[in-house]
This record gives sequence, structure tokens and C-alpha cells, in this order.
Amino acid sequence: MIGIVHPGNSIVHRTPALAKLGLLAASVTVIALVPSLAWLGAAAVVVASLFAVARIPIAIAWRQVVPILWLLAFAVPVQVLFGGWEAAAFMALRLVLAVALAAVYTLTTPVSATLDAVTTLLHPFRRWIDADRVGLALALTIRCVPLLAELVREVLEARRARGAEGSLLALAVPVIVRALRTAEHLGEALAARGVDD
Repeated sequence: MIGIVHPGNSIVHRTPALAKLGLLAASVTVIALVPSLAWLGAAAVVVASLFAVARIPIAIAWRQVVPILWLLAFAVPVQVLFGGWEAAAFMALRLVLAVALAAVYTLTTPVSATLDAVTTLLHPFRRWIDADRVGLALALTIRCVPLLAELVREVLEARRARGAEGSLLALAVPVIVRALRTAEHLGEALAARGVDD
């Protein structure tokens, strides 16, 4: 799950969060611009090497990538239809590699280090931007990604227990309703703590 750090003492773990954020942004940009499937294959080897250097077990690494595969199950056929197989392959590889790189970051970097890095990054702009509020928004975003994934898992398990099979809409509606309720409770908790003052 995003937001859960896999403990370790590798060079990937010890690299400062701000440096990792910069490398992550640069790497995702390069992956988005690479014009060759061969280069994307080389990038995949580099990403796999990062997981190995960080000593992240294969099962944990796989769990980070699986959610994007559900999206690709719908997106790839559409891309094949409108852009052809090569465009679909580029899109799929780029998305998987970007998610895998983000997973390396989140698995090796505590949320507190990420928030400190963002605050440091925004410090020169403190006159116009409230770095603490941006840090809070980032922390909530990081926390809500696994929370949303857990909501989807619970709804899928409930449907399986009832033997229900249905459309994507039949899955999306209960997930959205539960997500909105969770967001409402979260907003009330933040307001009770004076965050909106």
C-alpha cells in the first residue's frame, strides 16, 4: 500500500527525501518522453534494480503495481482501438514504470520525511503559499490512496460474498458513496481541530 514504508538501510532508504523527489520527477519525465520501446525496456530493468537494491520483496513490489493493471485492463483496449498496439504498449509501460518508481519512493521514504521535503521546497514561496497547509494536503492525499484502495477491496469482497457479478457502475456507486462518507467524516475531524481557521 502507498504510504507504508518497508524498513531497510539501503542506499535508496538513506537518500534524502528531497533528492528522491527530484529524481522521481526527472525519471518520470524521461519515461514520458522516451521514444523507443527498447529504452522503456531498459528503464524497466533500472526500476527492477531499484527494488532489488532497496531489498523490497517481490510480493510487496507486485502489490504496488497491481492496482494500475485494473486501470490498464480498460485503457489498453481503448488505446489499441484508437491508436494501435504500439501506442497502447507505450502507454501501458509508461504508466507501470511511473507507478513502480512512485512505489520505490513511498516504500523507502517515511511520510514525515516527504512532508519536511515539501516544506523545505516551498520555503522560498512562504509569502504566497502556506507550506504547512500544503504539507497537510499532501499527507492526507498519501493516506487516502491506500484508504480508497481498501474501500474498493471491501466492496469487491462484499460482492463476492453475495455471489454478485455486475457492471463497473455496480462497483463504482458503493465505492463513491463510501468515499464521500469517509471524506465528510475527515472534514468534520479537521474542522473540530481548527484546521479551517
